[in-house]
Amino acid sequence: MAMTDLLDLGALPEGAKDLTGFLNEVRERFEFDHAAYAGMSPVGQGVHGHVTYPDAWKEHYVRQGFHRTDPTILMAARSIAPVDWRRLEHDENFKAVFRDAYDFGITDRGLTIPVRGPYGDVGMLSVTRNCGPAEWDKLVHHVIGDLQSVAVHVHDTVMRSDVLMRSLRFPALSTREKEILQWIAAGKSQQDVADILSISQRTVEVHLRSGREKLYALTTPQAVGRAIAMGLIYPL
Repeated sequence: MAMTDLLDLGALPEGAKDLTGFLNEVRERFEFDHAAYAGMSPVGQGVHGHVTYPDAWKEHYVRQGFHRTDPTILMAARSIAPVDWRRLEHDENFKAVFRDAYDFGITDRGLTIPVRGPYGDVGMLSVTRNCGPAEWDKLVHHVIGDLQSVAVHVHDTVMRSDVLMRSLRFPALSTREKEILQWIAAGKSQQDVADILSISQRTVEVHLRSGREKLYALTTPQAVGRAIAMGLIYPL
């Protein structure tokens, strides 16, 4: 799972700018130390996030590229049920993230609730509290239902922001991907396209595969159809 970009939701339009205050309210209402939202767009598998963690930890997290290896994100992205961090394997990624997190006063006692959207998008609400296991279990038992509703609300707010919805509606196909799909739409074979563009047939296939993935198409004809429907290429 390649997660390459980290987008600060503080840069999004007004609907999402209020998320910091909202997450702080969640933290205070349910008596957690911190609350965080991370979302994964199906376009490019980028990660966007908004958190109540200290700025120093946020800067360190991004600088170290932890959004690519953070097991709380990786496991929740594959799950449909809330993920208690105690279930996480204490592998090298876990140790690297939480060894540094401890230095910033952040515990590994936490819970992540995944939310799956209609576009293949995934949102994850995480909460933490530095406490013993019995106290943690009691707290989670009392608030899990409310937290699941909160997770859906936060994800819906983020996904309705103009920046993210635009990226979902208009996948960022490269110029070459659109060019190749346009030639395929014109009835050219992969070898024809390779000859026209003076590239190898393998290169044509690489770009077609990438285009299919971005368009969530199982076949090249399906990708061509979706690209035409989105106005990315034109019917001939």
